[in-house]
Amino acid sequence: MSPTRFVVVSTLTPTPRGVFVCFEGGEGAGKSTQSRLLVEALRASGHVVRPTYEPGDTPVGARLREILLDPATGDLAPRTEALIYAADKAEHVATVVEPALARGEVVVTDRYVDSTLAYQGAGRTLATDEVEHVARWATDDLRPDLTVLLDLDPTAGMARFTGRDRIEGAGEEFHVRVRQGFLDLAAADPGSYLVLDARAPVEETHAAVRERVEALLGVAR
Repeated sequence: MSPTRFVVVSTLTPTPRGVFVCFEGGEGAGKSTQSRLLVEALRASGHVVRPTYEPGDTPVGARLREILLDPATGDLAPRTEALIYAADKAEHVATVVEPALARGEVVVTDRYVDSTLAYQGAGRTLATDEVEHVARWATDDLRPDLTVLLDLDPTAGMARFTGRDRIEGAGEEFHVRVRQGFLDLAAADPGSYLVLDARAPVEETHAAVRERVEALLGVAR
């Protein structure tokens, strides 16, 4: 007589994968404001949201951020700078972003890989494909479901600051290259981006962002 075999059927429903939204843009474009408004709106709608940012939203990243942004650091070789940013991203994805997405949360980040491509690639005039290879490896090729690019002329953006960190003080030509780097990334993959004029009223920009994100989440307005 054959032995009785038991089949165990799991009754657990897998947690749906979360949604990853990223805000990008140059200095003074309003990324922090718009990410905060989006987080508040999504939470009010009942979503579990994990707001985050780069560089620095991990214990290791906080120490790296000091090196990267403190004017006292002085000049860094462009490759050194790119590798420090990549290290921050690797820790950020492994300990913050991926765990939140695995729990089914909406992750909203202020800066991600595009900032490295625009600042260290275009801005520091490193080969963008080489910078991208390092950044994608560091983040295990995790890509946002939507990138919101807040576009602003660097002169207008920098006028919003009184004091400047090491990156903000890199010079006008640097920031012009950074802006073009962002625009080139969006033009190469328009379906993954929402490009908005950062000079528009805050609430108008928020409404456009919220509409696109709610469509991504399948929420009817």
